[in-house]
Amino acid sequence: MRASGAASDDRSPIILLVEDDRLLRKAAESALRRRGFRVLTATNGDDALRTAAAEAPDLVLLDLVMPGLPGHEVLRALKDNEVTAAIPVVILTNLGQDFDVQKALDAGAAAYAIKSNLALKELVALVRRVLLTPGSPRGT
Repeated sequence: MRASGAASDDRSPIILLVEDDRLLRKAAESALRRRGFRVLTATNGDDALRTAAAEAPDLVLLDLVMPGLPGHEVLRALKDNEVTAAIPVVILTNLGQDFDVQKALDAGAAAYAIKSNLALKELVALVRRVLLTPGSPRGT
């Protein structure tokens, strides 16, 4: 877990990026930092749960397929914990089957995006939309 964001200040929203792919994690982290977000990272589900509980991020970007605890279980655990239940979670994955999407939305995900279909600028726009309008339509 690591917080970074030289271009941001203490009032900037904190994003927890949970992604095991190093290149994608670095690219997304950089794009978010350039837009003024503070970014925490985790590479597996257990680290994500610890970081979310300890740091109370404003939003979690969560992959579904990663080592250890899978993303669906992380989402369920976040929503079952009173400390983290209100944190919006955006699923960022390459699993695009209707079953996966519906399962995540039913479990409380604020949005669902397919990594391979999402440019970094679209990721930033999605994060902003979810942060600014928590009741916005789910899914992309």
